[in-house]
Amino acid sequence: MSIAVSVVIPAYNEGEEIAHVLDRIFDAVESEVEVLVVVDFAEDSTVPVIERYRSKEPRLRLGINDYGRGPANAIRWGIDNVTSPVVVVTMADGSDDPRQIDTLARLVDRGVVVAAASRYTAGGAQVGGPLFKSLLSRSAGRSLGIAARVGTRDATNSFKAYNTDFVREVGIHSRSGFEIGLELTAKARRLRRPVAEIPTIWLDRTVGASNFDLKKWLPKYLRWYRFAFGPELTPEQVATESARIAALNYRTDASA
Repeated sequence: MSIAVSVVIPAYNEGEEIAHVLDRIFDAVESEVEVLVVVDFAEDSTVPVIERYRSKEPRLRLGINDYGRGPANAIRWGIDNVTSPVVVVTMADGSDDPRQIDTLARLVDRGVVVAAASRYTAGGAQVGGPLFKSLLSRSAGRSLGIAARVGTRDATNSFKAYNTDFVREVGIHSRSGFEIGLELTAKARRLRRPVAEIPTIWLDRTVGASNFDLKKWLPKYLRWYRFAFGPELTPEQVATESARIAALNYRTDASA
């Protein structure tokens, strides 16, 4: 039986380049799929490309995020508006391998709540990208995988599949940046829910500029990193701790 999967892509002024990413996704995915591209405003240069593409591809949807600007809000809006029991988050820059969407979705269908595409496990690799950012990500991923036993050595990678009901149960407290992947992995660990990974080869984008702001987002990553360590919590306790972290991250934004 085919797995129904929703693919959420946060996009910001990707223009014509988004069409190439969509081509690869629709060519690669064999599951019953819908793809939801989420932008922050109707004037985004991605919008006319999506509208043109939709005329020949009914599985493509466009979403205008009204939760607030930024990738975290776009991803949160997207997950709130998908229709499938499995949701995959992937980036609009083509850095992720769409051929792995089916494999990630099957892991969730088999019972894990988070399935991660890992650059830092055997068989995985990261090609390109800023060196310092790569070193931080690799160190965080490996230490969380070994010491916190989160189930993956690449908790910070955004390319993940989730059980949609799990995400809606625990909620997404991040409001900026790309720390959602780390947040949901940490929540799964503290609830002792199953997490799995597969190796992936990540390629740095060749067109356009990354919107990743390391200085601004690093403190938020560190709070979710620390949260991953510790004894099992109840859903109520996870909600309380997550709200506390969200409040601290809001203060970080306010003081920036």
